[in-house]
Amino acid sequence: MRIFRSFEEAAVIRNPVVTTGSFDGVHIGHKVIINRLKMLAEKHDGESVLITFDPHPRKVLYPATAGRDLKLINSQEEKICLLEKSGLDNVIIIEFTREFSEITSELFVSDLLHRQLNARVVVVGFNHHFGFNKEGDYRQLWAWQAKYNFEAEEIPEQEVQHETVSSTKIREAIGNGYIQRANAYLDHYYLIIGKPEDYNHSYPGQLPQFSRIIVTEECKLLPAPGIYAVSVEKTGFYSRGMAIIHPGNGVKPEVLLNCLDDTEISTERNITLYFHKRIHGSVDLSDSRSALRVNISREEISELIY
Repeated sequence: MRIFRSFEEAAVIRNPVVTTGSFDGVHIGHKVIINRLKMLAEKHDGESVLITFDPHPRKVLYPATAGRDLKLINSQEEKICLLEKSGLDNVIIIEFTREFSEITSELFVSDLLHRQLNARVVVVGFNHHFGFNKEGDYRQLWAWQAKYNFEAEEIPEQEVQHETVSSTKIREAIGNGYIQRANAYLDHYYLIIGKPEDYNHSYPGQLPQFSRIIVTEECKLLPAPGIYAVSVEKTGFYSRGMAIIHPGNGVKPEVLLNCLDDTEISTERNITLYFHKRIHGSVDLSDSRSALRVNISREEISELIY
């Protein structure tokens, strides 16, 4: 998968089949769009393209309201990892600024999609809006097909067990610790990519050895405090693990990891945690009773993850 940082760089893409959006979570609805892009790209002897934005548009447009406390399901690194696994050919990451937000919907189509990118097909999800004040929608795309020489297609809304999937619902599920529900919406395990560091706890009781996982994305959404069964991907292989989301200093939660096979974790490179299930609620690591709960959780997790 190729990554571009401007439309000028992306001019080398052959017969682009394009979609656009934040794609936070790369959830089941996003995957339906990506799979359709891939099918259409093959049909047109072209390449699939996702245009996405950094930072998230709400952070720029509504910094004091909707964007102030917005937490993201994925860091940029995690999103790129998921998009690459989806089989997408190209990602164009555009810096989202106030100036960019003022581009009208027609100028976005005529100048960026048509003149600079030469898009062959533009695919959008259900109820997608774009351009200044979200004035653009699928009806406009449909009307501009002949004028700007592309095909437009809309993907219907997606459901899981008769519930409409959205990034908002996934954030709510993760924030409440309902990881299995979030995973169903995502169609993959919720993940955290971070860098391990040694963690020398001074709590009472016989607690296992933990590593602290450093999450560099300030806006990354972490699950509700508790003990979670996780798979740990490190240097090309997987092991079973127990993650504790701990309130930490009360400002930013900590992510603590214990590998059940007791293998050492290198602090030289990032690892990926895949969250399977919440085993217990929040634990107070300063309480000696937590040692018993943590050790019981290790036994439970060993039977859960194969």
